[in-house]
Amino acid sequence: MKKILAIAAVAALTAGVSAYAANPFSDVSTSDWAYQAVSQLSDQGIVEGYPDGTFRGQRNITRYELAQIIARLMANEDQFNAEQRATIDKLAGEYADELDNLGVRVSNLEAKVGNISWSGDARMKWAQSYSDGNAEDGFDGRMRINAHAQVNDSTYVEGLLRSDMDFKDNSENNNTYMQRLYVHHDFGSHVGVNVGKFAETFGQTGMFYDSDLKGAEMTYTANDAFSLTAGYGRFSDWDNKWNSNLKAQTNTEYGYAQINGAAGRFAYTLDYIKGADQSKVEVYGGGLTIGLTDKFDVFGDYFKNSDAQGDPDAWTAGLGFGHQDDARVGSFRVSVARVDAEKNAVLGGYTYDVSALDALKDANVTRVKFWNAAADVTVAKNVRLHGEYDWNVKADGTTTDYDDLATVSLNYVF
Repeated sequence: MKKILAIAAVAALTAGVSAYAANPFSDVSTSDWAYQAVSQLSDQGIVEGYPDGTFRGQRNITRYELAQIIARLMANEDQFNAEQRATIDKLAGEYADELDNLGVRVSNLEAKVGNISWSGDARMKWAQSYSDGNAEDGFDGRMRINAHAQVNDSTYVEGLLRSDMDFKDNSENNNTYMQRLYVHHDFGSHVGVNVGKFAETFGQTGMFYDSDLKGAEMTYTANDAFSLTAGYGRFSDWDNKWNSNLKAQTNTEYGYAQINGAAGRFAYTLDYIKGADQSKVEVYGGGLTIGLTDKFDVFGDYFKNSDAQGDPDAWTAGLGFGHQDDARVGSFRVSVARVDAEKNAVLGGYTYDVSALDALKDANVTRVKFWNAAADVTVAKNVRLHGEYDWNVKADGTTTDYDDLATVSLNYVF
């Protein structure tokens, strides 16, 4: 596209912002059809000429030059109406790579353009699960769409729409639902509040819980090394399949507190959860990750339920290597860990795609021990290949011989 045509299009987009400007370029005369457009945009600082005072409008404009213009439009978007801002938003998405090279983070500017930003992910997964201790194959897909709506400088609303599909089952019993919906409000620079259904994680590995919670929580953040969270609500994935004391009380409410932070090569979490008396849940625990080198790290979690008979506990410890990044093709991470959990210590909602922890759902199983290996590699930009394997599974309290479990999935981020 000729440079002069691109500038005319940009001037049409910004029509109404400025009515008059002087001509700054020696090769653009007052009789040229694009004179007003070029002069107007130059006066606004959106277009620039060459050091010799020329504009050179007959040259083909490069994507890099157009990205520079888009970046200047974004910096002045408060001057535009909603329709103009929406058009700028579309241009920013089209030229995201060039803008990133210019140091303009489109993700940081999306909140200003139309107030709503969208993101999501999709997954195609083959995974095994237990049926009487035997590993059975499954094949399913999942898609999630996340909407982030910036209400004002201190408040936003976020919702996550999820759809699951079983590819092995010939029926059309698909499941589409709102997985999360909550409001976040900041009180100053140190205190934030979530109300609704939001993500919640305890520990460093997600062995104990990495799922959703319906309720409210308040977080005080002093700095990266220390934050304190206190909340109250219902955990989405806790039921009597995991804890014989929970019975059918799916609406049991819990209070919880968490301290976490990171400094240098260390990251830590300290957790406390207390349920209603009949739930027999009073959990203490936490996790620690230590970076041994730039690529090697050790990690672990430990949790004890002091309100259940026998004070059952669960722990994991492992070694990781590498750093997987969805934007960097070829980046990867691998890890291996030992997992040891007693019944009524793990309550459901773990982070793994598959896990031998499911053996604890057997009424006779009192403890399960196994090894876990996991790997992630970026095979294309925003495409991640993920795999897990649990082996040497030992279950106490039963004569059932539990199989190894495995899963492989392709994950797409957009």
